[in-house]
Amino acid sequence: MPSDLTFYKYHGTGNDFILIEDGDASWEFRLSRQHIAALCARHTGIGADGLMLLQRTGGYDFRMVYYNADGGESSFCGNGSRCLVAFAYALGWIGDSAWFVASDGDHEAKVLPDGRVSVHMKSIPEMTAHEKGLILDSGSPHFIREVACVDREDLIGKAHEIRYSEEFRDEGINVNLVEMSPTGISMRTYERGVEGETLSCGTGVTAAAIAWAARFSANGPGHVEVNTRGGQLDVQWEKGTYGFRDIWLTGPARQVYTGRFKLDQIL
Repeated sequence: MPSDLTFYKYHGTGNDFILIEDGDASWEFRLSRQHIAALCARHTGIGADGLMLLQRTGGYDFRMVYYNADGGESSFCGNGSRCLVAFAYALGWIGDSAWFVASDGDHEAKVLPDGRVSVHMKSIPEMTAHEKGLILDSGSPHFIREVACVDREDLIGKAHEIRYSEEFRDEGINVNLVEMSPTGISMRTYERGVEGETLSCGTGVTAAAIAWAARFSANGPGHVEVNTRGGQLDVQWEKGTYGFRDIWLTGPARQVYTGRFKLDQIL
């Protein structure tokens, strides 16, 4: 089997990923955790917040397999999924809509006429109050901590207090510092698996938007624009006694470049 592999680099509001077409799932079993971590390394590899495989699977347009930058298989990635939809569209696997499966279940997606990609996120029936903020699962676990001015905060310091506390040390949690107003959100995210700040996080943006909606939005349909360091995303939802459902994450997803690497020369 050839060791040469073509990869594609995509980003969604600065959240960047290595994407690989893996129709028959053969590369899933050839890429070790060490390979993936080496490829995602910023200074000695391609550099990315994660790596994804685009696979064929019965009953869906495709299967999404996602790995964090440390090489470990992870929970759902919102921006990553939008990039993988754009990738599948560019390859001709899908038209302007898709039905795919990921680690947290089924997802619908749309490629909009302006090129942005919208992904249907899992419902969020509830959130848990914590002494320092809110905890909720938007496909990945997130801690929302509200601050007065997000740009002045020590994200790493505050995130480490939570991420490496006894409560969250083993499983890990993504930590978001969120500045809210009645008109919108500005935020920064520390991602587990990357163990550092990312320019954007789709599930984090979704979690922050739902936390915002719990305070500022009435029952029924709603939406809010969320500003990250990598750009702006839009979140829509329907709010009711059931919590939040019909949640859509929308924003740009762009190819940066493509290249090739030899598997036997990575490590």
